[in-house]
Amino acid sequence: MFEKKFKNETIEIRGKKVGLGESVLIKFSIDRLPTGTLIEIPVYVFNGKKEGPTILLQGGLHGDETNSIEIIRRMLENKYFNLERGCVIVVPLLSVFGFLHFSRDVHGKDVNRSFPGTKTGSLASRIAYFHLREIANNVDYAIDFHTGGAQRSNYPQIRYTESSEESKKLAEIFSPPFLFPSAMINKSFRKEALKLGIPIIVYEGGESLRFDENSIKEGMAGTLRILKHLKMIKTNPMASRKAKKSIPITKRRWVRARIAGLFNAFVHNGDKVEKGQIIGDITDTYGETSVKIKAPLTGYIIAINYFPIINRGDAIFHIGRE
Repeated sequence: MFEKKFKNETIEIRGKKVGLGESVLIKFSIDRLPTGTLIEIPVYVFNGKKEGPTILLQGGLHGDETNSIEIIRRMLENKYFNLERGCVIVVPLLSVFGFLHFSRDVHGKDVNRSFPGTKTGSLASRIAYFHLREIANNVDYAIDFHTGGAQRSNYPQIRYTESSEESKKLAEIFSPPFLFPSAMINKSFRKEALKLGIPIIVYEGGESLRFDENSIKEGMAGTLRILKHLKMIKTNPMASRKAKKSIPITKRRWVRARIAGLFNAFVHNGDKVEKGQIIGDITDTYGETSVKIKAPLTGYIIAINYFPIINRGDAIFHIGRE
């Protein structure tokens, strides 16, 4: 399925050519702070000795999703990209401005809702434009690392494109605890990349602005499984972290708060729950009112809102059925 004419004989980004057996760090000037300080996006290119697939590993598309950045940082630190064949293009932090401001957005705009972007548009639009044209054009496959947002923590999971068999196969090789197809979002990187014929899987693990060790290690281990499967690396340095059989999710439902108050979860992320099981409660701040939260279906907790102060209608549990 994955054998085709690959693109890595010569990788070219912004006029910089990277041949077989070469590795370089390319820094792209994207804008300046109001103080005049130059902001650059670092892009690592590790081109193997032989032709093979080119995979993009991308973190920090949302600047507050620190797990995504840490997954890639650790892989760089541990020198996991000593390739036998193929190429890995690594973008540890795409949304530098969002990172600096602990924010999902860049100047009020979401980069992942700005594709394909424009050369002279908003900063988010310009980042999207640069990314799609300078980097994605070199890529055969991509792993886009994310976390939950707004205090919601995602249990490690892969989301793939249902219409793409390659995307589904990559998800299965990654072997996360949970995997499921998800609809493509308008103006997202995944949707625009698919138009270019690039299958993408989206890894979700943990929550924004907080490290989650299990999610970080699952993200690293799954990525290395893919590199090993594609014969890009000789050995998997995290082979001791055995992959359990992924649970395919066929139906998902968010449980929302019926009242405002203080929220307590009685289950943990990743737990299996039964329909009707009490999985949490919401109380008022004076201890006079308590509303029990019941699981609406039998399935697995694939995300929890860990913020204790809840408004009516807030999403608090995401349950997926096998």
